[in-house]
Amino acid sequence: MNSPVSSPFPERIRLSGEGLILRDWTEDDLPAMPALFDHPDIAYWTPIVSPFDDAAARARLDRDRQLRADGTAMLLAITTDGDAPLGEVMLRRTPDAMEIGYAVGPAHRGQGLAVRAVRLMTAYAFDQLDAARVILELEAENTASVAVATKAGFTLLDTPLITGEEKGRPYALQTWSLSRP
Repeated sequence: MNSPVSSPFPERIRLSGEGLILRDWTEDDLPAMPALFDHPDIAYWTPIVSPFDDAAARARLDRDRQLRADGTAMLLAITTDGDAPLGEVMLRRTPDAMEIGYAVGPAHRGQGLAVRAVRLMTAYAFDQLDAARVILELEAENTASVAVATKAGFTLLDTPLITGEEKGRPYALQTWSLSRP
């Protein structure tokens, strides 16, 4: 079993499947990002900055590029057509697994985008990065994300909660896991 750091992230990536195209964020996406990420739900449940404006969009794109270059994480736009971004899915290396995170713009919810993006990114982690395990870290009260985890086939682990504080509020994250088939 290889560690999750055994394979580097590619410089450019485009994943297709599940009726989605996951692709790199580009400069052309900057104007669309505030409409996707400047929302109370995203501000509350994710570490994405709030308010999310044009400057935050530029900072996020720059951070994505740096994380990818460092081999730490990659952030991909969720699209159905390879063009218009509808949300984001993240794949991040942890010491013993690959972690996925996601956010779908409020105007695009209810289409199963998060579930499909998680399944597609999980398959990529298993098949291309030789990950043994993929995890999601979620708050139990975030019923939408718990539903995504369940529908994507993840199982809640009986492990201690991950606690901390983000944006002035405490959080307690459950760990959901899916092992390589």
